[in-house]
Amino acid sequence: MPPPVAVIVPTRARAPYLDVALRSLVPQVREAGGELLVVDDGPDEATREVAARHGARYVAHDRGRGLNAARNTGARETTAPLLAYVADDVEARPGWLAALLRAAAEEPEDTGVLTGPIRARFEDHRFTWCGREGPPITHLDLGPADTGAEHAWGANMAVRRSALERVGPFDEARELYGDEQEWQARWKTAGGRIRYVAAAALDHRRAGDDARLRALCRAAYARGVASRRFDVFKGTAPPVALELRVLAGCLVHGPRRRCMNGPVMAAHSLGRLREALAPRPAGGEDFLSGHSGIVAGRRGRLLRWQDALLDARTWRRRRRLRHVVVPRRRVLVVGVERTDVPSWMDAARAELHRSRHEVLVDVAAAGTLGKFENLNLLLARHDLGAYDWVLVVDDDVALPAGFLDAFLACCEAGDLKLAQPAHRRHSHAAWPVTRRVSGDDWRETTFVEIGPVTAFHRDTFGVLLPFPALRMGWGLDAHWSAVARDRGWRIGVVDATPVGHTLRATAEGYPREAAAAEARAFLADKAYVTRDEVRTLHARRIETAEARNSSVFLRSRRADGNGG
Repeated sequence: MPPPVAVIVPTRARAPYLDVALRSLVPQVREAGGELLVVDDGPDEATREVAARHGARYVAHDRGRGLNAARNTGARETTAPLLAYVADDVEARPGWLAALLRAAAEEPEDTGVLTGPIRARFEDHRFTWCGREGPPITHLDLGPADTGAEHAWGANMAVRRSALERVGPFDEARELYGDEQEWQARWKTAGGRIRYVAAAALDHRRAGDDARLRALCRAAYARGVASRRFDVFKGTAPPVALELRVLAGCLVHGPRRRCMNGPVMAAHSLGRLREALAPRPAGGEDFLSGHSGIVAGRRGRLLRWQDALLDARTWRRRRRLRHVVVPRRRVLVVGVERTDVPSWMDAARAELHRSRHEVLVDVAAAGTLGKFENLNLLLARHDLGAYDWVLVVDDDVALPAGFLDAFLACCEAGDLKLAQPAHRRHSHAAWPVTRRVSGDDWRETTFVEIGPVTAFHRDTFGVLLPFPALRMGWGLDAHWSAVARDRGWRIGVVDATPVGHTLRATAEGYPREAAAAEARAFLADKAYVTRDEVRTLHARRIETAEARNSSVFLRSRRADGNGG
C-alpha cells in the first residue's frame, strides 16, 4: 500500500541547509505515515550523510540536471498519491504537513496543487526593508484563511499525482526561474485549480553569509537574468526602455527609503537589463558559454579602464599576497608555443622562474599536432609523482608580477585541486565566471576552463593526467569539472592574480567547428557541467598580517548557488 504522502526535497551541495529542513520535516512525515525523499541533483557525500542521519531515502543524479529533473525523479521514486515538494532551505512549521493532507482530503480532485504561507527569515545578519516591497527571497502570504491561488512557489508546493499524470511531468528544459510556473500554466489551462492552505506554513531561510546584502544582491542578479529569459519564453518581455525605468526607480528607492531592498531590487533589474542587452543565444552547445570571447572596440576600451581601476584599488593587497608563505613546492609547467605568430612564452617563462618555488618549464613547438596531443608528449617525459603541481600555460597569456607565489598561496589556502587565474576584464575569454571580481582573492566555482592557464594539484594527477586523446580540448573542461564535483574536489578561479589573454583571439589557430565536433563526440558518453551549471559557489580572501606572514587566515563569504 502506498504511503499517503511523499515529501520530496530536491537539493544540491547545501548540506547545512538540508540538515535544518530535514530536522523539521522528519517528525511530521512520521506522524503522517509518509515517505521522506531527498533528490540530490549531482552526488554529494555531505548531502548523502545528512539524509542518512535523518532517515530520509536518498536518490542522486549522476550529474546536475536541474530542479525540474529532480522533481520528476522524486515523483518516479515513490507511489504516493500526494507529492509535497519543498526547497532545501526551508524549515517547516508545526502542522504544515497535516494541513496539506487535510486540504487534499477535503478539496476536489481538480484542486491538483496546494500551497501555503512562505515566510522569509534572515539569520545571522540584519536585513531591514521599508515594507513597500516584499522580502528579497521567495515568499507568499495570502492571508489567514484558505483561498484560491494563482500560483504555488516550489519552496512549498504539494501536487497530486493525478495532476502530473494529466498534464505531464515538469519541463526539464526550463531553468531556475519559471520552472514550476510553466507546469502550473499547463495545469490551469487544463481546468485545474491551485489552493492556498493558510495553516501549511514554513519559513524560507537565509543563514550565515547567504544573509549578507552582497550575497542577496548576487542571487537577485541571477534571478533577474533568468526572469527576463522566462519572459522572452512567454513572449511578454518588456522593452529595454521600461527595464531602464525600473532600474532607475530601484536605484533611488534604497537611499530614499533607507531600505536594504533597494540594492537587491537594483541587482535584479540589472540582471534583467543585462539579459535584454546581451541575451544568451538560443540553443547552441551546452558545453560552451554561449557568449563571444572577443573583446574589442568601445567595449574593449571600457573594460581596459575597469582593469586599470581594479589594479589601482588592489595593488597593495596583491603585493602583500606575493609574500604569504606556503611550503616550497615543485611545479612542472608545460605549454605549446606557436612560432608562426607573436608569442609571450619567453616572458611567461621568465616570470615563473622568479618564483620562490622550484619550477621546471617544458615547452614544445606547436607543429602539426594538436595542443593536447603535444601536452601529453610533454607530460610523458616527466615523473609526475615528483611534483606538487602541474601548470598548463598558453603562449599568448601575460602573467602579472609575482604570479606563481600569490596564485599557489590562494590555491593552497582554499584547498583547490583544480584552479585557474581569473582573466583580466578585457581578456579574450568566453566564460563570464572566469573574469576577475573585485574584493576577493579567489572563488570556489563549479567550472575551471582549459586555458590559458590551468593548475592541477597532485591529488588529480592519477585521474586527469595525461589528458584524453583530444587535439583542441573543447569540452574537456566541462567534463573534468563534473569529475571534480563527483569526487568532492574544490575547484576555483583566483582573482588575486588576473592574467591577460589579449594577444590572439580564442580558437584563432584552428577551425571552431572541428573543435566543437570533437567535443560532442568526447562528451557523448561522459558526465559534464553544462553552461547553466557554471557559477560561483563561494568568494574568499586570505587575511594577512605583515608580522605573521607565515600564517594564512581565511575570511570566507558564501555566494548564492545561482550566481556566477
